[in-house]
Amino acid sequence: MLRRVLLIAAAIAVVTVLVLQVLVTGGMPDPTGHEALGARVLDIAVLVFREGLECILVLAAVTANMRGATRAYQRPVAAGAALAFGASLVTWVGAVRIIDSLTDSLPALDIQAATGLLAIIVLLVVMNWFFHKVYWTGWISMHSRRKQSLLRDGSPVQIWWGLALLGFTSLYREGFEIVLFLQSYRLKLGGAPVLYGVCAGLSLTLVVGFLTFVAQRRLPYRRMLVLTGMMLGLVLLVMVGEQAQEMQLARWLPTTPIHDIAIPDWMGLWFAVFPTVETLTAQLLAAAVVIGSYFLARESAAPSRTRAS
Repeated sequence: MLRRVLLIAAAIAVVTVLVLQVLVTGGMPDPTGHEALGARVLDIAVLVFREGLECILVLAAVTANMRGATRAYQRPVAAGAALAFGASLVTWVGAVRIIDSLTDSLPALDIQAATGLLAIIVLLVVMNWFFHKVYWTGWISMHSRRKQSLLRDGSPVQIWWGLALLGFTSLYREGFEIVLFLQSYRLKLGGAPVLYGVCAGLSLTLVVGFLTFVAQRRLPYRRMLVLTGMMLGLVLLVMVGEQAQEMQLARWLPTTPIHDIAIPDWMGLWFAVFPTVETLTAQLLAAAVVIGSYFLARESAAPSRTRAS
Protein backbone atom coordinates (compact mmCIF):
# COMPACT_ATOMS: atom_id res chain seq x y z
CA MET A 1 0.00 0.00 0.00
CA LEU A 2 2.71 2.47 0.99
CA ARG A 3 4.80 1.63 -2.06
CA ARG A 4 1.83 2.27 -4.32
CA VAL A 5 1.09 5.58 -2.63
CA LEU A 6 4.70 6.74 -2.95
CA LEU A 7 4.80 5.77 -6.63
CA ILE A 8 1.59 7.69 -7.26
CA ALA A 9 2.95 10.70 -5.35
CA ALA A 10 6.19 10.61 -7.35
CA ALA A 11 4.25 10.39 -10.60
CA ILE A 12 2.13 13.39 -9.57
CA ALA A 13 5.26 15.39 -8.79
CA VAL A 14 6.89 14.57 -12.13
CA VAL A 15 3.73 15.35 -14.10
CA THR A 16 3.32 18.63 -12.22
CA VAL A 17 6.85 19.73 -13.11
CA LEU A 18 6.50 18.78 -16.78
CA VAL A 19 3.08 20.41 -17.20
CA LEU A 20 4.29 23.63 -15.62
CA GLN A 21 7.35 23.56 -17.87
CA VAL A 22 5.19 23.28 -20.97
CA LEU A 23 2.70 25.94 -19.84
CA VAL A 24 5.29 28.50 -18.80
CA THR A 25 8.04 28.07 -21.38
CA GLY A 26 6.31 26.12 -24.13
CA GLY A 27 8.84 23.28 -24.08
CA MET A 28 10.60 20.61 -22.08
CA PRO A 29 13.69 21.26 -19.94
CA ASP A 30 17.08 20.66 -21.51
CA PRO A 31 19.01 18.27 -19.21
CA THR A 32 22.30 19.35 -20.76
CA GLY A 33 21.63 23.05 -20.22
CA HIS A 34 24.06 25.19 -18.30
CA GLU A 35 21.94 25.31 -15.16
CA ALA A 36 20.99 21.58 -15.13
CA LEU A 37 17.35 22.56 -14.64
CA GLY A 38 16.11 19.09 -13.75
CA ALA A 39 18.67 18.65 -10.96
CA ARG A 40 17.94 22.06 -9.45
CA VAL A 41 14.17 21.50 -9.57
CA LEU A 42 14.73 18.21 -7.75
CA ASP A 43 16.83 19.99 -5.12
CA ILE A 44 14.03 22.45 -4.43
CA ALA A 45 11.36 19.72 -4.39
CA VAL A 46 13.32 17.65 -1.87
CA LEU A 47 13.72 20.57 0.54
CA VAL A 48 10.06 21.61 0.27
CA PHE A 49 8.95 18.01 0.82
CA ARG A 50 11.27 17.61 3.80
CA GLU A 51 9.98 20.80 5.43
CA GLY A 52 6.43 19.69 4.64
CA LEU A 53 7.03 16.39 6.43
CA GLU A 54 8.22 18.19 9.53
CA CYS A 55 5.19 20.47 9.46
CA ILE A 56 2.86 17.46 9.15
CA LEU A 57 4.50 15.80 12.16
CA VAL A 58 4.03 18.92 14.31
CA LEU A 59 0.41 19.33 13.20
CA ALA A 60 -0.21 15.64 13.85
CA ALA A 61 1.12 16.08 17.39
CA VAL A 62 -1.13 19.11 17.94
CA THR A 63 -4.27 17.35 16.63
CA ALA A 64 -3.54 14.03 18.34
CA ASN A 65 -6.48 12.70 20.40
CA MET A 66 -8.85 15.27 18.91
CA ARG A 67 -11.64 12.77 18.39
CA GLY A 68 -15.32 12.71 19.13
CA ALA A 69 -16.36 15.72 21.21
CA THR A 70 -12.99 17.44 20.72
CA ARG A 71 -12.87 16.90 16.95
CA ALA A 72 -14.09 20.47 16.40
CA TYR A 73 -10.79 21.69 17.86
CA GLN A 74 -9.09 20.63 14.63
CA ARG A 75 -10.75 23.55 12.85
CA PRO A 76 -8.80 26.39 14.53
CA VAL A 77 -5.58 24.43 14.01
CA ALA A 78 -6.40 24.11 10.30
CA ALA A 79 -7.35 27.80 10.14
CA GLY A 80 -4.04 28.80 11.71
CA ALA A 81 -2.11 26.60 9.28
CA ALA A 82 -3.99 28.10 6.32
CA LEU A 83 -3.20 31.60 7.57
CA ALA A 84 0.46 30.61 7.92
CA PHE A 85 0.50 29.43 4.30
CA GLY A 86 -0.81 32.82 3.21
CA ALA A 87 1.73 34.57 5.47
CA SER A 88 4.50 32.52 3.84
CA LEU A 89 3.39 33.77 0.41
CA VAL A 90 3.40 37.35 1.72
CA THR A 91 6.88 36.77 3.16
CA TRP A 92 8.01 35.50 -0.25
CA VAL A 93 6.74 38.66 -1.96
CA GLY A 94 8.42 40.84 0.64
CA ALA A 95 11.73 38.98 0.36
CA VAL A 96 11.65 39.22 -3.44
CA ARG A 97 11.04 42.96 -3.33
CA ILE A 98 13.80 43.59 -0.80
CA ILE A 99 16.37 41.56 -2.72
CA ASP A 100 15.37 43.04 -6.08
CA SER A 101 15.72 46.54 -4.64
CA LEU A 102 19.23 45.67 -3.49
CA THR A 103 20.21 44.57 -7.00
CA ASP A 104 19.72 48.16 -8.18
CA SER A 105 22.52 49.42 -5.93
CA LEU A 106 24.82 46.41 -5.46
CA PRO A 107 26.67 44.18 -7.95
CA ALA A 108 24.64 41.13 -9.03
CA LEU A 109 27.43 38.70 -8.13
CA ASP A 110 27.56 40.08 -4.59
CA ILE A 111 23.80 39.67 -4.19
CA GLN A 112 23.93 36.09 -5.49
CA ALA A 113 26.83 35.25 -3.21
CA ALA A 114 25.05 36.72 -0.17
CA THR A 115 21.72 34.99 -0.84
CA GLY A 116 23.53 31.75 -1.57
CA LEU A 117 25.35 31.99 1.76
CA LEU A 118 22.00 32.52 3.50
CA ALA A 119 20.59 29.43 1.75
CA ILE A 120 23.58 27.37 2.91
CA ILE A 121 23.00 28.47 6.51
CA VAL A 122 19.32 27.49 6.28
CA LEU A 123 20.20 24.11 4.79
CA LEU A 124 22.87 23.46 7.43
CA VAL A 125 20.27 24.11 10.13
CA VAL A 126 17.81 21.77 8.39
CA MET A 127 20.52 19.10 8.08
CA ASN A 128 21.87 19.45 11.62
CA TRP A 129 20.93 16.19 13.32
CA PHE A 130 21.69 17.47 16.83
CA PHE A 131 19.50 20.51 16.24
CA HIS A 132 16.67 18.24 15.12
CA LYS A 133 17.02 16.10 18.22
CA VAL A 134 16.45 19.26 20.26
CA TYR A 135 13.74 20.28 17.79
CA TRP A 136 11.69 17.13 18.21
CA THR A 137 12.06 17.00 22.00
CA GLY A 138 11.56 20.74 22.45
CA TRP A 139 9.49 22.28 19.68
CA ILE A 140 6.98 19.44 19.31
CA SER A 141 6.67 18.79 23.05
CA MET A 142 6.14 22.51 23.60
CA HIS A 143 3.22 22.46 21.16
CA SER A 144 1.77 19.37 22.85
CA ARG A 145 2.07 20.91 26.33
CA ARG A 146 0.51 24.15 25.15
CA LYS A 147 -2.40 22.23 23.63
CA GLN A 148 -3.01 20.29 26.82
CA SER A 149 -2.88 23.48 28.88
CA LEU A 150 -5.40 25.21 26.62
CA LEU A 151 -7.84 22.31 26.62
CA ARG A 152 -7.59 21.99 30.41
CA ASP A 153 -7.66 25.60 31.61
CA GLY A 154 -8.67 27.83 28.68
CA SER A 155 -12.01 29.43 27.95
CA PRO A 156 -13.66 28.61 24.58
CA VAL A 157 -12.26 31.81 23.05
CA GLN A 158 -8.78 31.17 24.47
CA ILE A 159 -8.86 27.59 23.19
CA TRP A 160 -9.84 28.68 19.68
CA TRP A 161 -7.20 31.39 19.35
CA GLY A 162 -4.55 29.34 21.13
CA LEU A 163 -5.02 26.36 18.84
CA ALA A 164 -5.05 28.65 15.81
CA LEU A 165 -1.71 30.09 16.96
CA LEU A 166 -0.28 26.57 17.32
CA GLY A 167 -1.39 25.75 13.78
CA PHE A 168 0.13 29.01 12.53
CA THR A 169 3.54 28.51 14.15
CA SER A 170 3.65 24.86 13.07
CA LEU A 171 3.54 25.82 9.39
CA TYR A 172 5.00 29.32 9.24
CA ARG A 173 8.32 28.27 10.74
CA GLU A 174 8.86 25.85 7.86
CA GLY A 175 7.51 28.31 5.30
CA PHE A 176 9.89 31.03 6.48
CA GLU A 177 12.87 28.68 6.10
CA ILE A 178 11.77 27.74 2.58
CA VAL A 179 11.39 31.40 1.57
CA LEU A 180 14.93 32.20 2.72
CA PHE A 181 16.35 29.12 1.03
CA LEU A 182 14.70 29.77 -2.35
CA GLN A 183 15.98 33.31 -2.85
CA SER A 184 19.36 32.10 -4.07
CA TYR A 185 17.78 29.74 -6.62
CA ARG A 186 15.41 32.49 -7.80
CA LEU A 187 18.30 34.82 -8.54
CA LYS A 188 20.29 32.13 -10.37
CA LEU A 189 17.51 30.34 -12.25
CA GLY A 190 14.54 32.68 -12.35
CA GLY A 191 11.05 32.17 -11.01
CA ALA A 192 9.85 29.33 -13.25
CA PRO A 193 12.23 26.54 -12.07
CA VAL A 194 11.57 27.54 -8.46
CA LEU A 195 7.83 27.23 -9.14
CA TYR A 196 8.32 23.73 -10.61
CA GLY A 197 10.27 22.52 -7.59
CA VAL A 198 7.88 24.05 -5.07
CA CYS A 199 4.85 22.53 -6.81
CA ALA A 200 6.50 19.10 -6.94
CA GLY A 201 7.48 19.17 -3.27
CA LEU A 202 4.10 20.60 -2.27
CA SER A 203 2.29 17.87 -4.24
CA LEU A 204 4.13 15.16 -2.32
CA THR A 205 3.44 16.97 0.96
CA LEU A 206 -0.28 17.17 0.17
CA VAL A 207 -0.37 13.43 -0.53
CA VAL A 208 1.24 12.66 2.84
CA GLY A 209 -1.02 15.19 4.55
CA PHE A 210 -4.12 13.59 3.02
CA LEU A 211 -3.03 10.13 4.17
CA THR A 212 -2.27 11.45 7.66
CA PHE A 213 -5.25 13.67 8.42
CA VAL A 214 -8.01 12.41 6.11
CA ALA A 215 -7.28 8.73 5.52
CA GLN A 216 -5.90 8.35 9.08
CA ARG A 217 -2.94 6.30 7.84
CA ARG A 218 0.11 5.77 10.01
CA LEU A 219 3.12 6.25 7.74
CA PRO A 220 6.82 5.45 8.39
CA TYR A 221 7.70 9.08 9.06
CA ARG A 222 11.08 8.29 10.57
CA ARG A 223 12.21 6.40 7.46
CA MET A 224 10.86 9.13 5.22
CA LEU A 225 12.77 11.77 7.20
CA VAL A 226 15.98 9.72 7.01
CA LEU A 227 15.56 9.22 3.25
CA THR A 228 14.87 12.88 2.57
CA GLY A 229 17.74 13.76 4.92
CA MET A 230 20.14 11.71 2.80
CA MET A 231 18.86 13.40 -0.35
CA LEU A 232 19.24 16.81 1.30
CA GLY A 233 22.83 15.88 2.13
CA LEU A 234 23.55 15.67 -1.59
CA VAL A 235 21.67 18.94 -2.17
CA LEU A 236 23.83 20.57 0.51
CA LEU A 237 27.08 19.46 -1.15
CA VAL A 238 25.86 20.77 -4.51
CA MET A 239 24.82 24.11 -3.05
CA VAL A 240 28.10 24.50 -1.15
CA GLY A 241 30.09 23.83 -4.31
CA GLU A 242 28.02 26.33 -6.29
CA GLN A 243 28.20 28.89 -3.50
CA ALA A 244 31.97 28.63 -3.21
CA GLN A 245 32.28 29.12 -6.97
CA GLU A 246 29.99 32.17 -6.85
CA MET A 247 32.05 33.64 -4.02
CA GLN A 248 35.13 33.12 -6.17
CA LEU A 249 33.46 34.93 -9.08
CA ALA A 250 32.50 37.77 -6.72
CA ARG A 251 36.11 37.80 -5.45
CA TRP A 252 35.01 36.90 -1.93
CA LEU A 253 37.26 33.83 -2.10
CA PRO A 254 40.54 33.19 -3.93
CA THR A 255 40.70 30.57 -6.68
CA THR A 256 43.38 27.90 -6.38
CA PRO A 257 43.12 25.39 -9.26
CA ILE A 258 44.01 21.73 -8.73
CA HIS A 259 45.73 20.47 -11.85
CA ASP A 260 46.44 16.94 -10.61
CA ILE A 261 42.75 15.92 -10.46
CA ALA A 262 40.77 15.38 -13.66
CA ILE A 263 37.11 16.17 -12.90
CA PRO A 264 34.74 15.75 -15.87
CA ASP A 265 32.54 18.68 -16.84
CA TRP A 266 29.32 16.81 -16.02
CA MET A 267 30.42 16.54 -12.38
CA GLY A 268 30.55 20.31 -12.19
CA LEU A 269 27.26 20.67 -14.11
CA TRP A 270 25.19 18.30 -11.98
CA PHE A 271 27.04 18.01 -8.65
CA ALA A 272 29.03 21.29 -8.47
CA VAL A 273 32.34 19.45 -8.06
CA PHE A 274 35.04 21.77 -9.37
CA PRO A 275 38.85 21.29 -9.38
CA THR A 276 39.70 24.10 -6.97
CA VAL A 277 40.96 23.92 -3.40
CA GLU A 278 38.30 26.30 -2.07
CA THR A 279 35.22 24.55 -3.51
CA LEU A 280 36.34 21.04 -2.51
CA THR A 281 37.37 22.21 0.98
CA ALA A 282 34.01 23.90 1.50
CA GLN A 283 32.17 20.71 0.51
CA LEU A 284 34.31 18.60 2.83
CA LEU A 285 33.66 20.99 5.72
CA ALA A 286 29.89 20.92 5.08
CA ALA A 287 29.93 17.11 5.03
CA ALA A 288 31.94 17.09 8.27
CA VAL A 289 29.40 19.39 9.98
CA VAL A 290 26.44 17.19 8.99
CA ILE A 291 28.15 13.89 9.85
CA GLY A 292 29.56 15.32 13.07
CA SER A 293 26.12 16.56 14.17
CA TYR A 294 24.74 13.07 13.51
CA PHE A 295 27.28 11.40 15.80
CA LEU A 296 26.86 14.18 18.37
CA ALA A 297 23.11 13.49 18.41
CA ARG A 298 23.75 9.77 18.84
CA GLU A 299 26.22 10.33 21.66
CA SER A 300 23.86 12.67 23.49
CA ALA A 301 21.05 10.13 23.12
CA ALA A 302 23.16 7.25 24.50
CA PRO A 303 23.08 8.36 28.19
CA SER A 304 19.29 8.76 28.07
CA ARG A 305 18.91 5.25 26.63
CA THR A 306 21.20 3.89 29.35
CA ARG A 307 19.13 5.55 32.08
CA ALA A 308 15.90 4.27 30.53
CA SER A 309 17.20 0.69 30.54
